[in-house]
Amino acid sequence: MADSLCVPLAAKPHSSLVLRNSFPPSRVFTPKSSSLPLKGCEKKFNVLPVSQNSRVSLSRRAGPVRALDSDVPHPLHKGSVNVESRKGYDEWDSWTAKFAGAANLPFLLLQLPQIILNARNLMAGNKTALLAVPWLGMFTGLLGNLSLLSYFAKKRETEAAVVQTLGVISIFVVITQLAMGAAMPLPQYVATAVVVVAGLILNFLNYYGMLNKTIWKLWEDFMTVGGFSVLPQIMWSTFVPYIPKSIMPGTIAFVVAVAAVTLEHTGKLSEKGAKFVGSISGWTATLLFMWMPISQMWTNFLNPENIKGLSAFSMVLAVLGNGLLIPRALFIRDLMWFTGSVWATFFYGYGNIVCFYFFNTISREFFWAATVGLIAWIGMTFWKDSAVHGYNSPIRSLKEMVFGS
Repeated sequence: MADSLCVPLAAKPHSSLVLRNSFPPSRVFTPKSSSLPLKGCEKKFNVLPVSQNSRVSLSRRAGPVRALDSDVPHPLHKGSVNVESRKGYDEWDSWTAKFAGAANLPFLLLQLPQIILNARNLMAGNKTALLAVPWLGMFTGLLGNLSLLSYFAKKRETEAAVVQTLGVISIFVVITQLAMGAAMPLPQYVATAVVVVAGLILNFLNYYGMLNKTIWKLWEDFMTVGGFSVLPQIMWSTFVPYIPKSIMPGTIAFVVAVAAVTLEHTGKLSEKGAKFVGSISGWTATLLFMWMPISQMWTNFLNPENIKGLSAFSMVLAVLGNGLLIPRALFIRDLMWFTGSVWATFFYGYGNIVCFYFFNTISREFFWAATVGLIAWIGMTFWKDSAVHGYNSPIRSLKEMVFGS
C-alpha cells in the first residue's frame, strides 16, 4: 500500500506568512547526493541532484485525501506527475501557503465585531443582549475548529492549523463573554474551557513531536466521539419545531461512536475500518461547517425579514477567508479540505449574498462585483494549478483530486 512505503522525507522548508516546520510532499532536495536513513526502513535511499531546468517526475506528490486516508500527514501519490516548470511549481506552492496564511485576516475580522459588541453590552450592564448569541451554536463551531486543528496539525499544514487555532481562540473569547453575561451555564463553560486549553496544548505538543502517542490517540478518540455525536443532533435541531424535539439522534450517534472507537482499540476492525474510524473527526468537523449555511438558508426561507439582521460585509469576509484556502487544498490534493472550503465559499458566503440580492438588501453593483470576483478567483486557481503541472485542461486537476491519477 502506498501509505506504507518507505520514502525519503527530504524537503527544503520555505518561508511564508508564518514559519513552516512541515515537509510538503512536493519538495525534493537539490543538493549533492546523500544517503538518508529512514525510521522503520532497513535500506537507505539516495537523494540525487535535480536540475531546475529539467522535466521532473515526482512520485511523492500529494494524492487525493479520501475518507480512509485523511489522517495520513501526506498520502503518497500512486502515480507520477510531470512538472512542466520546477520554478513555477515551487512558486505556486509558496503562494498557496501564503494565501492560506492570509485567510487569518478575514476570519479574524469576521469574529471581531461580535466580540466588540458583546464587550460593549457587558460594560453597559446589558446582559440580556448576549442571549441573542446561542452558546450551543458557538460550542459546535468551537468543536469543529478543534477537530480541524488536530487534522491540519497532524498533516503539518501550518497555515491551515493557524487558521483553526485563531478560530478556536476567537470563539472561546465569545463563549467567555457569554458566560460572564450569564448567557451560558457556568458548568458547561468550565467544561468547555478545560477542553479548549487541553486541545491547544496537546496539538502544540504533537505538532512539535513532544507528545506521547497514547495520549494523542486518546485525544483523537475524544474528538471522534464528540464530533460524531454533535453532527446528527445539530442537523435534527435545525428543523425543530417542524419535527419533534429529541436528543435521540445525538444519543444514537454517541453509542455508535463509542462502539467504533472501542472496536478499533481492541483490534477487532480491519485495516480499512481502523482508518475510517481515524478519519471520522476530520470529516464530521467539515460536515458541521458545511451544515451551517444550510441552517442559515433554512432560517432565511422561514423568516425572510431576518436577512436584514445579517451583514453583507460579514458574508464577503466569509467568501474571502474560505476562498483563500481553496488554492492550497487543491494544490496538495486534500479532498476533505477542498470540499469544506468550496462549500463554505459558495453556499455560506456567496449563498447569503445571493439571498441579500434577491431580497433587495444589497445593490446590483455589489452583487455583480462579488460574483465576478469569485468566478475570477476560482478560474485563476484551476488555471494556475493545471499550468504548473503541465496539464492541458484545468478540469484534470479536479479529476485527479477526486478520482486519483
